[in-house]
Amino acid sequence: MKRIQIINGPNLNLLGKREPGVYGSQSFDEYLTTLKAIFPQMTIDYFQSNSEGELIDRIQEAGFVADGIVLNAGAYTHTSIAIADAIRAVQAPVIEVHISNVFSRESFRHHSYLSAVCKGSISGFGLDSYRLALASFE
Repeated sequence: MKRIQIINGPNLNLLGKREPGVYGSQSFDEYLTTLKAIFPQMTIDYFQSNSEGELIDRIQEAGFVADGIVLNAGAYTHTSIAIADAIRAVQAPVIEVHISNVFSRESFRHHSYLSAVCKGSISGFGLDSYRLALASFE
């Protein structure tokens, strides 16, 4: 059974409440139940933090025991060299995920410090972006 770590960054604890026109009206905890039903052959662990350091700690912890990491670093995607360095340092492949199409939004969202060090990047499919990322680990 593959073990996959999902890591969500800042403000993603507000899914279902925050800008539903952009991020939808479902909480991530509700969607996580769906993901676990779709992928019963995977052990899916979930972590969310608004703190950059906590995200780095979790990447480092999971990166040597998990078979893969699905990471939505939120706004840290566009600012954090430290998170990129953490991804580079671990063995587990990382899939970068974004709920919205970052390229159809503000120009500062068009650059990712993480894409170059991730196995792949999925953007713009709503919460289904997570399902697509998990499917890549089947």
